[in-house]
Amino acid sequence: MRSFTQTSFLRSSAGALRFASAKKNPKILITGGLGQIGTDLSIILRKKYGAENVIVTDINKASDSVLQAGPFFHCNSLESGRLEQLVVDNNVDWILHLSAIMSVLGEKIPHQCMDLNIDGLRIALEVARKHNLRIFAPSTMAVFGADAGKVMTKDDTILNPTTIYGITKVLLEQLGAYYNRKWGVDFRSIRYPGIISAATLPGGGTTDYAVHMYHYALNNQTFNCPVHANEPLPMMYIDDAVNGTVKFLEADRSLLKRCTYNMAGFSFTPDELHKSIEKHTKLSMTYEEGTSVAQGIAHSWPDSMDDTNARNDWGWKPEFLLDDMTKVMFDEIPRCHPAVPKLQKK
Repeated sequence: MRSFTQTSFLRSSAGALRFASAKKNPKILITGGLGQIGTDLSIILRKKYGAENVIVTDINKASDSVLQAGPFFHCNSLESGRLEQLVVDNNVDWILHLSAIMSVLGEKIPHQCMDLNIDGLRIALEVARKHNLRIFAPSTMAVFGADAGKVMTKDDTILNPTTIYGITKVLLEQLGAYYNRKWGVDFRSIRYPGIISAATLPGGGTTDYAVHMYHYALNNQTFNCPVHANEPLPMMYIDDAVNGTVKFLEADRSLLKRCTYNMAGFSFTPDELHKSIEKHTKLSMTYEEGTSVAQGIAHSWPDSMDDTNARNDWGWKPEFLLDDMTKVMFDEIPRCHPAVPKLQKK
């Protein structure tokens, strides 16, 4: 009997696959392209396929450097006509739908979170269906609740999230799988762990504390962590996240046995990250007492994720461990943010 949470790849009800044939240099449109994943993903995709073939869109104003890097269009993901017009005018082959409101911010503005995360996805899926596009929309470990199993949480398990963000991502997985079964849409999704990046500042997620810790260490400031010292969470360095995502996007559809895959790097606690940072410089730490919003969410998520299916089906393999990431973060943060002091070793 198929589990409710199964998101495996199936043929369409018409009995035949309708996926577009692969192109050497696909035209790619990214929604929410100025966010954490989109910023780095657009860079690597432009290097692979050419700057002119990767169109970045966002509701926010782009910097001069973004405008100089390649095509950029202002686009509200809730405006279906605008998204479809960009797809048609630019002969787009793939949509990377990254627009979303994250976990902690989502608890503060749940109605806006539902509007963007659900309606934005529905609009993007419809455009993909109408124009026979490959569509990638990321999921997250937030789809798991306490009853999913804390250690090496599987792809196929109970999805019973406690946050509105997690609920919208369960719907994302299920709706994408439905479009795949019903109409043969080439829908692909990855359940990301916490993503650590030097290029972009935190945007309202539960795992933001990790990026803040590096910034506070460089600025010689005391950091008050909202997540308890010994609360482990799955994490990943941004280079692994974007390289793995590109590998997944490029995989032949025949290799994929499901629409949604767990993808994991390593797990750590705030205390373990603190120790890694202090191999390079001092960081004064305090911890919020009681249960903050971030701590409550973190405790409901897995300690680690099982990504065996991704490794077996399309060759996923991370390269960074915790100490590798710490070294690179201390090099990259001052480069990406010149106002942040360079590392002063202890």
